[in-house]
Amino acid sequence: MGIFERFLSIWVALAIAIGVGLGLIVPGFFGWIARLEWARVNLVVAVLIWLMIYPMMLKVDPGCLKDVGKKPKGLMLTLVVNWLIKPFTMAALGILFFKYIFAGFVSVKDGQQYIAGMILLGVAPCTAMVFVWSHLTDGDANYTLVQVSVNDIILVFAFAPIAGFLLGVTGLQVPWETLLASVVIFVVVPLAAGIFTHKRLVQSGGEDAIEKLATTFKPLSILGLLLTVVILFGFQAQTIVQQPIRVLLIAVPLLIQSYGIFAIAYGLARVLKLPFNVAAPAAMIGTSNFFELAVAVAISLFGLSSGAALATVVGVLIEVPVMLSLVSFANRTQSWFPAPSSQ
Repeated sequence: MGIFERFLSIWVALAIAIGVGLGLIVPGFFGWIARLEWARVNLVVAVLIWLMIYPMMLKVDPGCLKDVGKKPKGLMLTLVVNWLIKPFTMAALGILFFKYIFAGFVSVKDGQQYIAGMILLGVAPCTAMVFVWSHLTDGDANYTLVQVSVNDIILVFAFAPIAGFLLGVTGLQVPWETLLASVVIFVVVPLAAGIFTHKRLVQSGGEDAIEKLATTFKPLSILGLLLTVVILFGFQAQTIVQQPIRVLLIAVPLLIQSYGIFAIAYGLARVLKLPFNVAAPAAMIGTSNFFELAVAVAISLFGLSSGAALATVVGVLIEVPVMLSLVSFANRTQSWFPAPSSQ
């Protein structure tokens, strides 16, 4: 592992602190960034998210889908949790907490915004960081790639309809044009670019060429992640400092969702008797979020300083420590699962 993966929590924490500090010191700068948008999509955030996503999309090989039928149980578990359970439990928890349990602490409008942000997180299963979590649990890299590839393909078609349906349930007006445009900009375009580059590199230099290019882009991907965190927390600096209770209120249902979804996926993996190197990544994919997409869509739909954007940013805040705790738990419970040879 590189220094980034080993000290990921530290880098993200520093980026959060820098973002909040700059947001308080130079709010005008962040206001200027907020005005750089097209079709309600912030251009600066878009570029940074592309930097994060593209290196991961390079490894998406449509050819690996031919191996799906060889070990279908792990993939089916991932798809059921990601698309039939997770979005709806996230929406349910959002409604439960911000329409009832925390109703006395937030306005109706703010509560709806927080629910919207949670929904966007729930409908965006992990695409990029899952490779890190899989690596930390000695997951089957090829099978993880199959899971991510299938998820990416489904994400292109399912994200907007499911998000739109659940956002409509909360009573919010859904600008479908912006939602669909966000999916195209933040999923379809980098996915298509990654697949195109993958094919060209395989033809000219083989798999080693792909790894070399991904390694070359890795510093830019890291920079994109950290700068995105800085900007997002800069936008929300005033709210975080003046109303820290809001961050804590949002974190409560997100933490319940994260650990609850992991328990469901990990428990089902044990019932299905999946090998550990398939079970652990499958549970991690369902638990982790494609927060880059969720943040981008929240900003596009509701604005940079909206409650929905804040909720997705809080998702970023808790993502790394939560996932590292689950990696530790998974590694301590490997004996619950069959050895890889029993696949």
